[in-house]
Amino acid sequence: MLKYSALKKLLKDHQLRVTDCRLDVLQLFKSRGHALTSRYLEDELTTYDRVTLFRTLNSFIEKGVVHKIPDDSGIARYGICGHSCAPAAHHHDHVHFKCSSCGHVDCLSDYTVPAVTIPGYLIQESNMILNGVCKSCNQ
Repeated sequence: MLKYSALKKLLKDHQLRVTDCRLDVLQLFKSRGHALTSRYLEDELTTYDRVTLFRTLNSFIEKGVVHKIPDDSGIARYGICGHSCAPAAHHHDHVHFKCSSCGHVDCLSDYTVPAVTIPGYLIQESNMILNGVCKSCNQ
């Protein structure tokens, strides 16, 4: 669990005001270690209403704190950004893994999405989601 001073620094480094909600959301992301849904945030952080949590997530996306992860289920998931993200440029060319057993989605930052070029097309973003059984469920 990260100390609040580290969380405050992270918020300030991304030019975000320090609020209780932002600290609590960030703490939840850091403590879980995998991507979270907005519904999960609502269920865990009942002190805050849906609108406040939604605005917090949007400000985190805009400032490079979290990124939205595409999912075939239609449920938006959010993962914590790495050190290379900033408001001007998100860098999420890493692979995501969705466990078919527990449902967790993990960012696999050490594995990058292969570069693809298609003549006549301008690719602005690429995503890769691998499906299978995670390490924890596979034991």
